[in-house]
Amino acid sequence: MNEQEQVLEIYGSLSNKTSEMVDSARQGDWDRLVELEHEYSALIERLQRTDTDPPANAGFRDRKVSLIRKVLADDAEIRRHTEPWMNQLDSYLGSARQNLQLQRAYRSDPC
Repeated sequence: MNEQEQVLEIYGSLSNKTSEMVDSARQGDWDRLVELEHEYSALIERLQRTDTDPPANAGFRDRKVSLIRKVLADDAEIRRHTEPWMNQLDSYLGSARQNLQLQRAYRSDPC
């Protein structure tokens, strides 16, 4: 397998991984989403080591661009599902932090 084929294979794997991530985000399966993010990161590292040459031909470039666009669209879909959850979590953690600070401030025993 030549370098261009390897690069397209990795982009295809990224595309498949982001599809799985979209499914997990839609289902609210955050643990699985985190697992998939780790796998995605490993693929990105592999891609960075492999995709070092400029595209040699239009067919390769077009396929690469198509896969990148699909990954970006999946990323937007994942964010659409995770951002409300992240905002809710941030709000909850902020409230918990504020309660803890109040408890410490009004504690009767000095510690």
